[in-house]
Amino acid sequence: MKTNLLFAATAIFLVCCNQRQNNNTTVVPEQQADTSYRVKTGGVKMITVGGKYNVWTKRIGNGKIKVLLLHGGPGFSHDYMECFEDFLPQEGIEFYYYDQLGCGYSDHPADTSLWNIPRYVEEVEQVRQGLDLDSFYLFGHSWGSMLAMEYLQKYQIHVKAAILSNMTASIASYLPYVQSLKQKFFSAADIKTFDSLDRLHKYDSPEYQDLLMNDLYTHTVCRLNPWPEPLMRVFGKANTSIYIQMQGVDEFHVTGSLKNWDMWGRLKNITVPTLVLGGMYDEMNPDDMKREGASIPDSRTYLCPNGSHMSMYDDQQNYFLELVRFIKDVDDNKFTADKK
Repeated sequence: MKTNLLFAATAIFLVCCNQRQNNNTTVVPEQQADTSYRVKTGGVKMITVGGKYNVWTKRIGNGKIKVLLLHGGPGFSHDYMECFEDFLPQEGIEFYYYDQLGCGYSDHPADTSLWNIPRYVEEVEQVRQGLDLDSFYLFGHSWGSMLAMEYLQKYQIHVKAAILSNMTASIASYLPYVQSLKQKFFSAADIKTFDSLDRLHKYDSPEYQDLLMNDLYTHTVCRLNPWPEPLMRVFGKANTSIYIQMQGVDEFHVTGSLKNWDMWGRLKNITVPTLVLGGMYDEMNPDDMKREGASIPDSRTYLCPNGSHMSMYDDQQNYFLELVRFIKDVDDNKFTADKK
């Protein structure tokens, strides 16, 4: 009997609590909900490419001018471009980082058949669509510049203007120049050691890597000492399997799928306003970059007087002054090309 009374009392208590809760509930009319609201992610968006892989992108800043960055490598990531945050947003320029497939925060599939130029071109187009970009500015640095040139051959209709940074127009032009740099910066003893290690294919040996870093990279990749942290970081997280498959073990050994790459005869097809950027101390031949600019019909060329391959760091003020000036000139319909 006591048990039944306990159950009855509990039931009455729960009913009363439920009624009190219902009486205190504020019903929000359905029409007051903000159906347009989207969860904020700090500008990060994953985009599906090839039907099954995800690549990482991130928007920086807000503005009507939109720039998509294609990083170098192949096999590196966006990290070394973080200095762009100090120059573009305050000019009203919105830009997008993008880690190419196999790099950085994007998926890292094991399928080696993916690492080729045609597939990367389609990847860039899928990223463009995923970011809803049109009449945008396409920026490429080093390998990213090669990729930009290839993209422009097929999808130029979507691009308002292009920036081709620190890249020549063919591997055949590049190789003799980089060999001349070895003669310029390596001592006779260093050349002997380097060539000996080369013959033995000891490319991973500390001695070989030290010679590359201390005798070549400090003169032609980045002339600052020490190197900026974002640049050091990107070297530490590179996907070397992609780099080796497409490029080779280093600058002196272009044995990968890019070895026969040549754009000289196709530069005339790039008809959008184009800025060719480089550095006088670049590992790319400055004369080749001048020729590249002269071969693009509506182009302007600027070589940073103190810059190397990473002119965005070791000649930063000149680099970004010219980059922003070009973008603003195009956007204000004030762009004038160099005389050809």
